[in-house]
Formats: sequence, C-alpha cells, structure tokens
Amino acid sequence: MTASMPAEAGFMQRALHLAARGQGRAEPNPLVGCVLVRGGKIIGEGYHRRFGGPHAEVEALRRCKGPAKGAIIYVTLEPCCFAGKTPPCTDALIEAGVGRVLAAMRDPNPRVAGRGLRVLRAAGVRVEVGLLQREATELNAPYIKLTQRGRPWVILKWAQSLDGKIATRTGDSKWITDRRMRAQAQRTRGRVDAVIVGVGTVMADDPLLTCRVGRPRRVAVRVVLDTRLRTPPQARLVKTARRIPTWIFCGPRVPRSRTKRLEQADCVIHRVQRDGAGLSLDAVLETLGARAMTNVLVEGGGRVLGSFFDQGLADEVHIYQAPLLIGGRYASGALGGLGVPSVREALRLAEPIRARRIGEGWFVQARLGSCAIHRS
Repeated sequence: MTASMPAEAGFMQRALHLAARGQGRAEPNPLVGCVLVRGGKIIGEGYHRRFGGPHAEVEALRRCKGPAKGAIIYVTLEPCCFAGKTPPCTDALIEAGVGRVLAAMRDPNPRVAGRGLRVLRAAGVRVEVGLLQREATELNAPYIKLTQRGRPWVILKWAQSLDGKIATRTGDSKWITDRRMRAQAQRTRGRVDAVIVGVGTVMADDPLLTCRVGRPRRVAVRVVLDTRLRTPPQARLVKTARRIPTWIFCGPRVPRSRTKRLEQADCVIHRVQRDGAGLSLDAVLETLGARAMTNVLVEGGGRVLGSFFDQGLADEVHIYQAPLLIGGRYASGALGGLGVPSVREALRLAEPIRARRIGEGWFVQARLGSCAIHRS
C-alpha cells in the first residue's frame, strides 16, 4: 500500500527532525535522518549521530522492527555510494531489499551527486527525489556551502539594547543580557567549529570564548583577527591555548619576534594577506574552510561584525535583545563599518524569522537570504 502524500510528507518531516539531532556532532558530514515505513507505519528510524559513525540509513536498518524487504525509505539526503569512514549506504539498502527510496534532495558532494540514486535504480529500487526539498536544503545549507564554495557558514552574533547599542560610550558591555540569554549564546558556541573575535575584544574583555553550560557537542577553535599581532601573551585565550585550540590571524609582514611567544604558548599563527586596513576576511574563511569547518560564529566587536556585513560574508544572525536603553552618540553599535548607503539596499532577513523570549529579553535568529549566500 502506498502512503498518501500528506502521510509521506509527515514521514519526511520526521526524518528531518531526526537529522537535526546530529547538529554539532555530524559535521563536516551532512545532517541526515532516515525513516523506514511499511504498511503506513514506521518500522525503523535513525540519524547520523556523529562524524565517523554509522550513517542514518544504516542506523535505521539496525533499529528496524522486522525485515526491511519491500519497505519505503524516507531519507533527507541522497544515500552515499562510496566507501569513506563507513561502507556505502546504497549497498546496505540494496542488501536489505528495500522497495522504494524517497530522498528529499540530491547530495551536492561531487563523489555522490546523483550516482547514489543511479546505483539504487540499477538495482531495481524505485527512487524519487524532491519531497520537502526546501526544508532539507535549509537544514543542510552549511554543508552545501562548504561543499560547493569551500567556506564555512557564517553566523553573526551580538547582544544589544533596545536602541541597538552593544556597549556604552566608555566601552562597558557587561552585562547587557541576563544569565539565561548568555547561557543560550554559550550553547551555540558548543556546536560550532570556530568562534571569531577581533583583537579589540580580546584586549577589552579578555574573554575565554568557551561553552561553560551543559555538555558541548564540540570544542570550538577560538579565532582572533589581529592584523598587527597585538594579542597580549597574558590573555586568557593565550594561557589556555594548550587545552583549547587558539588560532590568531595576522598580516603577512608581522615579524617573527612577535609570533614566537604566542607560538610557545601553543597558539597557531596564520598569516594572511591584508585587505585595506584589516585582514582579508576571504582569506580567513578559505583557511577555515580548508580545515573542513562547517559553522563559525562571529562574536565581534562592532568593527569585525561590520566588516563581515559590509563584505556580504554573513549567512545568519543571532541577536540577543535586552530590555535596556543605553543611548549616546559615541556608544558602540552592533554593525560598525560603512553600512549600506540607502534603505533600499539593506539586507533583509529571510523567512522564517525565529524570535522567542529568553529570560528578560528576546532572541532573534534568521538567515540573510540567498543574496548573502551568493555573495559569500
């Protein structure tokens, strides 16, 4: 019996829900969920739990209640057809004798890119593609960007008052948000590959840039953008570099004498070309992408956030809005730099815009739409 279209969408929605559970552990692999159905009922399900672990299809087959022969497979991404850290999923599905595979989208990885679907069809498996494709594409946008452009997904994050200030005229910013909002921000650190700040933030706030709530899904590399290499050797980032990876990007002409002490503390120094008064952010992102970093979080300050914004390098924003008014013409705004010359040229947040109350304030999460993806 073939499931109705609403039922099929429901099964794929379940697969997408499962796939999202792998966030922070599966990368740089894609987030994938899989549901096995027979007679209109789920008989097995799974998701890609961690990089190097079993893929979603194999997990679902292992958890299947009864034989999978003739079952319908709902999977959020085209099954892989090559041996990497695990055997090809296409082989497992063919061996199990599944009758039909519904994939939400093709895999943009050149090693797959339709080959997985052809392998299944050649084995007599009915294959369809495109059910909830938009949702699947949104879920795996960071993986798609890394695969196609060799760069990580860039999230800009800041905390601000109702009048858009991230610090007072004296530079004080502790604390604009309350404890619950700060905990939420730290949880995001615990699922990304890198947290990026400018050297000004290091010198002003001496941050650790770590996740100190719950059990982080991964340990983010702390990245400092420091054109002239002014990072103090006594900074907490430097003192903890032996335990937590710390990378400092500087200009190409910084003398070796200035890098030595930081390198002795186990900081990794990356020299990249300059772009105007600062570093080439393109070169920074390409370096991170070459290390298979999928998601990076830019925390500021305003000059760094503004540079990513001005150059169209941001894909997503996380804004923590506190019920405060700071005022002052010299107080810092979230996005420094030039900004857009007219309202018509402003970057609009893409739907869906997610906003929810946290503690005393509000958290807004949204993507900057296709224009940001194409420009970055």
